[in-house]
Amino acid sequence: MWSPDLKLFSGPRYLAIVSAIGEAVERGHLKAGDKMPTHRDLADTLGVTTGTITRAYSEAAKRGLLVGETGRGTFVKANLFQDAFPSVTEHEELIDLSLNMPPISVGDSLGKALADTLLRLAGSPGLSALLTYQPATGLKRHRAAGAAWVGRSGLTANTEQVLICTGALHAMTVVFSTLTNPGDSVFTESLTYPGMKNLAHLLHLRLKGLPTDDEGIIPEAFEKACRLEQTRILYTVPTVQNPLGTVMPEARRREIAAIAVRHNVAIVEDNVHSFMLPDPPPPLSSFAPENSYYILSTSKNIAGGMRIGYLVAPERMVEPLATSLRATVWMTAPLMAEIAAEWIRDGTADRLVEEKRAEAAARQSIAGAALAGFHFDAHPLSFHLWLHLPEPWRSNEFSAQLRRRGVAVTPAEAFVPGREEPPHAVRICIGAPRSRAQLERGLGIVRTVLQETPDPCLSIL
Repeated sequence: MWSPDLKLFSGPRYLAIVSAIGEAVERGHLKAGDKMPTHRDLADTLGVTTGTITRAYSEAAKRGLLVGETGRGTFVKANLFQDAFPSVTEHEELIDLSLNMPPISVGDSLGKALADTLLRLAGSPGLSALLTYQPATGLKRHRAAGAAWVGRSGLTANTEQVLICTGALHAMTVVFSTLTNPGDSVFTESLTYPGMKNLAHLLHLRLKGLPTDDEGIIPEAFEKACRLEQTRILYTVPTVQNPLGTVMPEARRREIAAIAVRHNVAIVEDNVHSFMLPDPPPPLSSFAPENSYYILSTSKNIAGGMRIGYLVAPERMVEPLATSLRATVWMTAPLMAEIAAEWIRDGTADRLVEEKRAEAAARQSIAGAALAGFHFDAHPLSFHLWLHLPEPWRSNEFSAQLRRRGVAVTPAEAFVPGREEPPHAVRICIGAPRSRAQLERGLGIVRTVLQETPDPCLSIL
């Protein structure tokens, strides 16, 4: 008989049971057509009342997880989206700590919010208009919602300055394909987002890493590089930097912006992690609005599959950027942009962000306990951390040995923009595991391997 461990799930008992059902369906432990235990049997096993089970089964049915059949019992409903979680079903043995993503599961508040919104949209007249071609920059109401969302991050933007993109990486593609030519150089932090490296490879750009400290890019180093280099564009993640987790304070942002303006360097500010902070510093772009391209998305704070990015640009550059947008995807899917706009307007987005913050704090606490005694950097409200490896470990060796134990992390080499020697460190992402229990298991293996020595055979494979 199926029986969950309710200690792994938070909230009232009946909701913990619903969450357990959702996870079991995701992981394939409960399959379509499986008969659920009777109310009394499961109540006796879990030590709760039959009323709690009744309430849990009823809520699970509302969320599309179960279906009751009179005289026969309660059954697991067919999951049309099981193949949306291939990493769960195909690689059950691998605990993936390499993907920088917020946790998500079927049947949680995110799924319920989506179901409610789709139901509300289904009753709207003219819904089919969202399946026709729309302006490349996005519908005006979607851009207005984007301007409102950007405003909550501390940057004031007109609706006309906002372009709707298919995620932050697409926004980066639009900006760099518009501002650069093959062979151009781009300044980044000394360790940068791997997506920027991939984009540079695609567009044949050269990345030049700038020295950083605990407050981000060092102004003196940026000033010197601007004097010596012909580079006229800076890509930076100043808030919860990926992978280091640093937050550039306001005074440093003012310095960096002033240097950029003085040397006519465009700033591409990737601020996708800013909403994890309840009170982040003002965006870097706010100190150089005519030189800046500001990027937010729904991926890190709401859901990666939504793929809605908001690009704020100087008004004079909106049309050139729109041309690049049309050349890449023509337009972002209006239906997804509509859902994002609805959530921004009705407060759902704010609520989901709060839930992500709470989960990030809980998972960082788990990481702190699991890795106690080892040196790592992390922001307390982020879904990743930067683990410094003790001697004699090197980044690739450690990652390879962990992989053999069923845990994936990202070696430092992935973040080095040029051919510099990478630090002896790895990025560990704590949002990807489906549950806190799986995260604890993964981090336990990390701790075990940290206490071992490298396998010399790995270096000759």
